[in-house]
Amino acid sequence: MSQDKTKVAQLKKEIAPFEKTDTSKSVRQLINTLIPLFALWYAAYAALSVSYWLTLALAAVAAGFVVRTFIIFHDCCHGSFFKSRRANAIVGTITGILTVVPYAQWKHTHSVHHATSGNLDKRGVGDMWVMTVDEYAAASFWRRLAYRLYRNPLVMLGIGPAYTFLIDYRFNRKGARMKERLNVYFTNVSIVALYTLLGLAIGWEALLLVQGPVFLLSGLAGVWLFYVQHNFEDSYFEHESEWSYVQAAVEGSSYYKLPKPLQWITGNIGFHHVHHLSPKVPNYYLEEAHNSTPPLQMATTIGINDSLKSLWFRLWDEEAKRFVGFREAKRRMRAAADGKAKARLVSSKLQRE
Repeated sequence: MSQDKTKVAQLKKEIAPFEKTDTSKSVRQLINTLIPLFALWYAAYAALSVSYWLTLALAAVAAGFVVRTFIIFHDCCHGSFFKSRRANAIVGTITGILTVVPYAQWKHTHSVHHATSGNLDKRGVGDMWVMTVDEYAAASFWRRLAYRLYRNPLVMLGIGPAYTFLIDYRFNRKGARMKERLNVYFTNVSIVALYTLLGLAIGWEALLLVQGPVFLLSGLAGVWLFYVQHNFEDSYFEHESEWSYVQAAVEGSSYYKLPKPLQWITGNIGFHHVHHLSPKVPNYYLEEAHNSTPPLQMATTIGINDSLKSLWFRLWDEEAKRFVGFREAKRRMRAAADGKAKARLVSSKLQRE
């Protein structure tokens, strides 16, 4: 524990210069994110009279700016976008309405995620469902089926985002305080009001044809980014007694190396290891913090091609310390069962002798 604290103190000292908010940068980011988002959305609507393929193309680019808007929301939740707590709450709530995510609720669950990421004894809040090989082996048929469905790419990246953003985020979590509950209610009412006005202004069919693709593509991209940056082959998971904050940040969060245009549109969130080590670093300083801190450059780097392999990483193998697929886990489970059967047979023979 003391060694972990020493590492934290050392790394904190190295990245401290980047734990600062630059109001001018934040304002510029709001401008170069929201104005293009609104312009692209309107262009996608106007393109309906030309070609729906053109609408879809513009909607896809607009979805990228929704992801960038979410990164601003994300920084507001960490209090790193503005110096003022009130400014973060206001901008966070507004960008939360645009991305259909309640600010106060997400701020709480995401803080829990940061405090427990990679901790096998504290799963279940603000993270994705991860089972170990042994847990899967001991699970009932129905629990295994549920987990298989959950980890299926079509469910995880298709149905999952739609359920999470449209349904799950509309309800208060159990034990939420009144301020958080009110923020969820305010966000829900604001979302209904916004889309009602848009529907009345341009027609419900046009609204669905434009916003549908924007919502689905941005939701898919958001879930994918969150998934791939924690579910890579040699990620980090330990039980509470062995869990380390520094290792969970640097080893359990990847550096997702994206082409510069994608890095920009995703607000540098690919430098996820830097963010997990210090959520107070604004998104526009994440790359600089990474480049200036040698220990952070040791984080696992994955490119787009490598990241696609993570779709087949389903279970955490505590013995091998890596993710495995269902087939590999099944082979391990059979080998373990055969080993136990042989051990029982040997024991039985020895007893007879």
